[in-house]
Amino acid sequence: MSNDENVGEKLTAPPDFDGPTSNRRMTDVLCTLLLLGMWISMTGLGIYGMQNGDYRLILYPLDYDGNVCGTDKGDIDMTDYPYLYYVNDYSGGVCVRECPKLEGLADPYTLVTYDGLFHVNGSFVTEEDIDMADYSTSNNTLDCTESLCYPDGNPESSYNSFGVMQGNGFAYYALDTYQVFWRCVFTDEGTEKLNPIVNPNGDRFKEDVIDMATQNENIKEGYDVWHNLFGDMWTSRFFILALGFGAPIVVGFFYTFMLRVPGVLPIMVWFSVFATIGIVFAGAWYAGDQATKWKTADPITQTESEINIATYSSYALYAVGGLLVLLFLFMRKRIQLAMGCVKEASKAILKMPLIIMFPVLQGLGFMVFMIAWTVYAVNIASMGEFSTNVFAAGNLQITVRSFEFSDFVKKCGWYMLFCFFWSGQFILALGEIIFAMAVAKWYFAREKSKIGSLTVISSITTSMWYHSGTAAFGSLIIAIIKMIRSFIAYLQKKADEMDSSIAKAILCCCQCMFFCLEKCMKFINKNAYIQTAIFGSSFCTSAKESFFLILRNAARVGAITYVSGGVVFVGKVFICTLTTGISYFALDHYLRDELYSLIGPLVFIAFISWFIAGMFMSIYDMGIATILQCFVADEEMFSSDQMYAEGSLKTWVDNHGEK
Repeated sequence: MSNDENVGEKLTAPPDFDGPTSNRRMTDVLCTLLLLGMWISMTGLGIYGMQNGDYRLILYPLDYDGNVCGTDKGDIDMTDYPYLYYVNDYSGGVCVRECPKLEGLADPYTLVTYDGLFHVNGSFVTEEDIDMADYSTSNNTLDCTESLCYPDGNPESSYNSFGVMQGNGFAYYALDTYQVFWRCVFTDEGTEKLNPIVNPNGDRFKEDVIDMATQNENIKEGYDVWHNLFGDMWTSRFFILALGFGAPIVVGFFYTFMLRVPGVLPIMVWFSVFATIGIVFAGAWYAGDQATKWKTADPITQTESEINIATYSSYALYAVGGLLVLLFLFMRKRIQLAMGCVKEASKAILKMPLIIMFPVLQGLGFMVFMIAWTVYAVNIASMGEFSTNVFAAGNLQITVRSFEFSDFVKKCGWYMLFCFFWSGQFILALGEIIFAMAVAKWYFAREKSKIGSLTVISSITTSMWYHSGTAAFGSLIIAIIKMIRSFIAYLQKKADEMDSSIAKAILCCCQCMFFCLEKCMKFINKNAYIQTAIFGSSFCTSAKESFFLILRNAARVGAITYVSGGVVFVGKVFICTLTTGISYFALDHYLRDELYSLIGPLVFIAFISWFIAGMFMSIYDMGIATILQCFVADEEMFSSDQMYAEGSLKTWVDNHGEK
């Protein structure tokens, strides 16, 4: 490509260039200071929220009467009763001093009600075992009597009574519990002991107790499915953790190794090329065949416009297929180069296995931020005006909490959202610079035997010290775009409430435009980070240089995007599928007799492995993009006999020479 001013000047090698520059300076320091200032101001807001709000209003449970357990918010002071004991499936419950621990696990002859404990003959739980708040001053108490809650002194009749209503009434049995976020959750042992006594037939949702319009056999089956699913998940939890998180990494390395085997990558890439063309032509033939059948049918059942649409779609798809054939013929050299980049990226990752673990460090960093951010956000949200709303549910009333926020609290909420976006994108951006620097050091090393996991560690320290500002700059742009999209989403919600079709259409177009802008900026940012990793330049300089570098090599970038996209997608599918297959045989061999079904654990393992595969392949994708930029920079800065390119890339240069 000519040295045209419209596409920028070709790169020139700095004096004594020997890989990513070691003579670096701190870049975009102002953005680093802005980021630190944002974190300091966020902390200040969080402290203000702690002093003026009360996180308990958000996190502590709400009882059936509208009182917040553990606080004095409500008609009854519950400061000494911070835990909620559930009385029904609608989350209605009563505040207790401690979650009860019962030696007998379950007492079917003692009921916890909206107005204290109700005992019948045979009960052993006392008020000391379940220290419940005094609801005698409440206007919403419901009292148990034998006819309402325990007819005939029979536990099974009690279970189907109006008061208990199979867990949907205002009373339930005394059970052993454990505490989760100030909620008393029934233990499995207690439930297993109770069920044979009060519900020996395993009946749920009896028609004579609960309205048939809302409770039917499908709900019963749904309850059973979820109950069995959670049981299977708990039984296989160690297998899920080991296979879901460990196996995908091992399989990912295996996939990376397989891409280096001669013949594997070309088969994968060219198969996807021919499959793409074949699908387009198959769609064209099918549309034309359908149009012909509709036109010759007797009688004709399709409208003329439908027949015309099918016919023109067929012509359009044939045209697209022809263009794809020409495009792939034109791009064949670039596709070969793309495959070379993929192979070199595989070598780099296998040479620096520690790079795979860096996303774990990113995750830990994000977790630390999220802990602080959540504490601040909850306290700020609790500064709103607290109130409760009551809704009818069957024969009961359900109380839920609500907040009214002042303009100041709303502005704080928007600012906290901005802090979340900027910090999250900063962590991702810094990771991309580190990945790019490690891969660039590998590419520009004459003696690659000296490259290893220590290269990753040096890239981490160098990037964090010198280029945090560049990561802050790029992530700030993305955060601003995300804030604009969030505000548009807020306006879209308001437009829905107003039922304004024109406003909804305009806002939808705006949302689409900023979505595309975000995607474009992420692409520009990624390539700018690679330039920063190689040359140590600031964000604006790197963005400009990378933009013109891509412009001068548009065909190559298109080819690498196509090939890497296919390789990344196939890799995710391969890792997820093989991990799930291995998990099936492991679970079938070791836990078959202990599980209700293998489907639940396998689906969960597949979900985790898809997430881990995405993390693994995102590193791979960044590695491929870095190799491409390194190669193009290498080609522009040096003659063919001085280039750093090796392996498949060197072969490509020797065979083709020109771009």
